[in-house]
Amino acid sequence: MKIKVKRLDKTLPLPEYQHYGEDAGMDLYSAEDKVLKPGEYKLIKTGIKIAIPEGYGGFVYPRSGLALKHGITVLNADGVIDPGYRGEVGVILINHSSCSFEIKKGDRIAQLIIHKTYEIEWEEVEDLDNSTRGTGGFGHTGI
Repeated sequence: MKIKVKRLDKTLPLPEYQHYGEDAGMDLYSAEDKVLKPGEYKLIKTGIKIAIPEGYGGFVYPRSGLALKHGITVLNADGVIDPGYRGEVGVILINHSSCSFEIKKGDRIAQLIIHKTYEIEWEEVEDLDNSTRGTGGFGHTGI
């Protein structure tokens, strides 16, 4: 699949797979320097605009290494990029650690995965089909 991309900052790489053919997500890069204090969240620009085709969506996921080593994650995970959006891609990062975290221009800050999406129509009914699970939820099967 080819997706059109406009690079706003020519010094940054385009989103890329670290292991082509083996990775689901492409790394997104920071277009700016920022510091996240403990508990703080900020919008981090990526320096790109993309045109996702109709019927697909872009989903921004955290990088597991940032989460494990530094407590940094995507605040609204999964962040959604709609196919009609043409603005700069941004990532809202939050610092869950007790230490400040420095983001430098060019750092890999999140992953982008393109998924097929479906438009649905609601069919309102009086009752739903039975299932084995039924209405159980929120830990009803125990710890």
